[in-house]
Amino acid sequence: MRRTGFADMPCPIARALERVGEWWSILILRDAFGGMTRFDEFQASLGIAPNMLTRRLNALVEAGLLERRPYSERPPRHDYVLTPRGRDFRPVLLALLAWGNRHFAPEGAAVQIVDARTGAPAEPLLVDRASLRPIDSADFTLAPGPAAGEGMRRRLARRRPGPGEERP
Repeated sequence: MRRTGFADMPCPIARALERVGEWWSILILRDAFGGMTRFDEFQASLGIAPNMLTRRLNALVEAGLLERRPYSERPPRHDYVLTPRGRDFRPVLLALLAWGNRHFAPEGAAVQIVDARTGAPAEPLLVDRASLRPIDSADFTLAPGPAAGEGMRRRLARRRPGPGEERP
């Protein structure tokens, strides 16, 4: 069965999921942030079938998250290196790690985010760049952007406030 594509949907979450929403892709990016660049490193880390790894790496290259760089001509071999777009995914990955530790690690954190200088545990927090206020506060809500179509405007107009939010 063929899955629905999200690339043409006007929702930025759907478009992002089109690029990284497949679980192998996120795990490949996790390993790339950990310094892995070679096919055999990704395969050993993930235990993924070679044909699936090839498809996922090609998709990440096509999406502009990884760049393929040759390191051997005979046989042809490539490194897979994060691009600026791929590096921009780091805060999303760290937020997902923290969320997973908070809600799905009853035995405790297997991996945690720490301050590189002090070793103190760190907790990601999404803040507004201008005001430095946490985005998860009731002071922020979703609103149509300049490119929003009528369907997006209707969906956001119907949206009920989330916990701690007030209707504007």
